[in-house]
Parts: sequence; C-alpha cells; structure tokens
Amino acid sequence: MAEKIEGSQSYVFYMDVRTPGKNYEEFYKRATEEYGAKYIRGRVSKVYPQGDKLVVRGEDTLIGRQVEVEADMVVLATAMVAQPDAAEVARRLGFSYDANNFFTEAHPKLRPVETNTGGIFLAGACQGPKDIPDTVAQASAAAAKICALFSKDQMATDPMVSIVDESKCSGCLLCKPICPYKAIDGKKITERVNGKVLERVVATVNSGLCHGCGACTVACRPGALNLKGFSNEQILAEVEALCL
Repeated sequence: MAEKIEGSQSYVFYMDVRTPGKNYEEFYKRATEEYGAKYIRGRVSKVYPQGDKLVVRGEDTLIGRQVEVEADMVVLATAMVAQPDAAEVARRLGFSYDANNFFTEAHPKLRPVETNTGGIFLAGACQGPKDIPDTVAQASAAAAKICALFSKDQMATDPMVSIVDESKCSGCLLCKPICPYKAIDGKKITERVNGKVLERVVATVNSGLCHGCGACTVACRPGALNLKGFSNEQILAEVEALCL
C-alpha cells in the first residue's frame, strides 16, 4: 500500500506469519522495514463503520490488550478453495485429488506437473493455492512436457500391460471401474457356437492408457485378464520353483 499511496500506513492482523516460497522472506522484511507495515498478532473480532472510516477491533496477544484501528480500507484474506466440480472432473479424467478437491501430481519431486493418467498435466491453482511466479513456472514446465510429446511421431510405452483372453471373459466388466487409468472398456465380438452365430460383450484394454498396475487382474473373476510378463501361469511357475 505504501508503494502505491505515499504517506499511507498499513496494519496486518495475523496469528502466524509464514513465507513458504524461495526468497519470500524478503517480501515480509520489505513490508516491515522499508514500508513500515505494522503486524499485530491477534484475531479481528469486529469491523464496523464509523463516519467515513472503518474501525477494526481486535486483540494484540503480544501485549494482552484490545486494539482498534481506524482504516480507510479493510482487506479480508479469505481462503482459496477448489472449483465445486473439481472432484467430478478428476473422476471423469481418471486422476487423483486430495481432501480439499485440489488435483494431485504423480510425484511432488520427480513428476510435479504430471498426473497418473498419461497426457494430462497440471498448471496453476487447480493443484493448490499459488502466486503468479509459481503458476507461470509450472505452466512453462507443463508446456515443455507437451511439446516433448508432440515432437515425436511415435511414443514408447511400457510393454507390461494387461491383456484379455476373450475365450474366458464373461463380459461382467467388473474390471472397468477398478482401473484407475480408465483403460478398460467393453466391446462386442461375434462367435460361432454349435453352428450358431452369437454376439457377446468382452473387456478390451487400451494399451496406450494402461500402466500395468495389475489391479484389473485381481478383480477378474474368470481369470481372463493377465499382465504381460506377470501372468498367472508365470507367477505360479515362480512359486513352484521356489518351493522345490
């Protein structure tokens, strides 16, 4: 305020002051030392008009006294919350979100702008409260990831993905809601049984979306789903070899 309005005086009521970003302590020191902002530790109990002023009543816990400040303008620091439909968007696209409905990244250090679903990236306040420099830096990182994808004619994927044995699949599709990456869907196939042509539904796996977590193989009751390289027969063979 003092930078924009010469001769003004700012008062800040607070309970705890935190400067979590890199070099953010400089903003706090600059406000107190250069611009003379006064920080009052305590909560505001009441704000009411008095003439052409606004009176802010609160407590200074450091001196144990009630204080009143006559102000021309009062700014309330309200909480930042996620969009009301953020959780529904995350569920539809198949990536995770936290208890406050902010989207969560795949890994805070190794993959800070990626989600668990390939091709979906995060930038800005959808991931949590951020200021402009952090948002711009994250958006630049997400754009670089996307440009890296578009620069290739072909994409390398993990070969260890789930496959469906259509002869065993009963078409129950219990595996579909289990998949966290939305990689499983149903399809219709035509078979000849006892001279008759029958049409039925079986599960199908999108190998581009599958991450090989193996959750669907556990949920498959008829055992039609297997993970390449870790099929039921291979796992049982390893167990038998260890027991011999």
